[in-house]
Amino acid sequence: MKIIGIIPARMASTRFPGKPLAKIRGIPMLGHVYYRSKMSGLLDEVYIATCDKEIMDYAESIGASAIITSDSHERASDRAAEAMQKIEIATGKKTDIIVMIQGDEPMIYPSMIDSAIQSIQSEPEIRVVNLMSHLETHEEHEDPNEVKVVVDQQNFALYFSREPIPSRRKGALEVPMFKQVCIIPFRRDFLIQFNSMAPTPLEVIESVDMLRVLEYGYKVKMVMSDQKTYSVDTPDDLEYVDKCMENDLLVRNYIL
Repeated sequence: MKIIGIIPARMASTRFPGKPLAKIRGIPMLGHVYYRSKMSGLLDEVYIATCDKEIMDYAESIGASAIITSDSHERASDRAAEAMQKIEIATGKKTDIIVMIQGDEPMIYPSMIDSAIQSIQSEPEIRVVNLMSHLETHEEHEDPNEVKVVVDQQNFALYFSREPIPSRRKGALEVPMFKQVCIIPFRRDFLIQFNSMAPTPLEVIESVDMLRVLEYGYKVKMVMSDQKTYSVDTPDDLEYVDKCMENDLLVRNYIL
């Protein structure tokens, strides 16, 4: 199988402009995501997909493969799909699985990428996989920047929300609190199909791409990760993650 990772990145984040190049431990956040993704044993190559010259220049400075994409994309999946098709034309090779890796996940571990890929490889009927992990606190459960997910007994997603799901209001002593971790393997043809489908009402309301999959009647397989990671949505998140990564063991293995 030909398996590639694509990191969609743009400077014009509404919540945190310039976020991809904001520094953590002295290295741009996008660099952390790229170097850690490159450590995956199952990815044949990792690409950065962007519409911004600043990001292209940074990618070139670290020797990363980068693809320039349209500046009209509103969703990371749209940017990833365009980049994939350009990569196929440039290489003359068709991709089997594309792993979309969000550029605001600087604490990802290569094993997380590999476990997501192994899940989609092992079950031919699965079209798309997401990682999930435990929310540690009620504050995280309430945070609208954290995308929550509830699953069925086979770990297929039932719903994604920025609201705290499932509800704790009825006084349950234990409530399963899971968050989406944005490492998302797609089968190639399903990514193209996904991007040809019109956005759906719940997807727009929640601002969560995976709800489009569910609203059209397809399934999203969720894979549990026990690694503790934090995404960066705000400057406060950046400061927190910078402290969390003070003694990160993977950083010393980056090829700078």
